[in-house]
Amino acid sequence: MAFQVRPPWLLLLHFIAVIFILPAMASLPAPPSPPATVFDDNYVVAYGGDGYHMINQGTEIRLTMDRSSGAGFRSKLAYGSGFFHMRIKVPAGYTAGVVTAYYVASEPERDVQDEVDFEFLGDTDGNPTTLQTNVFVNGHGDREQRLRLWFDPAADFHDYAILWNPSHLVMFVDGTPVRVLKNLTSRGPEYEFPAKPMRARGSVWDGSDWATDGGRSKVDWGRAPFTAGYQGFGVAACAVATAGDTAARCGSPDLWWNGDGYKSLTAAQQAAYESVRRNLTYDYCTDKSKRNPAPSECSFT
Repeated sequence: MAFQVRPPWLLLLHFIAVIFILPAMASLPAPPSPPATVFDDNYVVAYGGDGYHMINQGTEIRLTMDRSSGAGFRSKLAYGSGFFHMRIKVPAGYTAGVVTAYYVASEPERDVQDEVDFEFLGDTDGNPTTLQTNVFVNGHGDREQRLRLWFDPAADFHDYAILWNPSHLVMFVDGTPVRVLKNLTSRGPEYEFPAKPMRARGSVWDGSDWATDGGRSKVDWGRAPFTAGYQGFGVAACAVATAGDTAARCGSPDLWWNGDGYKSLTAAQQAAYESVRRNLTYDYCTDKSKRNPAPSECSFT
């Protein structure tokens, strides 16, 4: 077996995470654990349900992409607020062009959907997977941030979560905040925040035209298939039937994820978040070639 030599910067990043980030995680308030569930309780196959591209093992599913197809799933219900999480293990090895995703999104409708994305961008041999996050509101995106994680997401399952309530949107990796979008809509129309009912979704798909080196490194089908694992199908969220439910019922302070303990980051969370932000490899807020000046929300991190 050949041993992979990790780049020195990756070892340094891991050391920083152990010294500064992980101790902060120990003091984070843990949300209530949802009851143990299997995939069929809350989710259905969206595509690739041929028994090969998606394998349902009850408490774990496997999504596989080859030249013929990828695979995806979605929650049975749409939600207006909540705490969404999934344990994911991404494909290993040469995965250039391969995108493994976990996200919440409203129904596609004339490009005005709301969406919050975890996207794991594969890479060539010897280069680690990049985590990209993005937020769309009314179809307006271009809010990408990219992060080199402090662990190998292909080596084991890790927890990825989205807290969405009337105060803010927070994305977590193993309990550490990696992205925050505050709800500042009361300040004016230039501040956008997701408000449409959204479903939780996951997929593995071909992003050759953009995902790795700006599309220069593409999927090598000779190394297919590419398989990702998903675990943890409990849902702690406010199910909605209509868009009007989102603000009226799903904003209730009686829902635990809307309570006082979840309206802002704790001091430990803020410190961990600031440590993570120093390791971004791309941030739309500082990309003057895309939008100058930066969007209004960039002043409130």
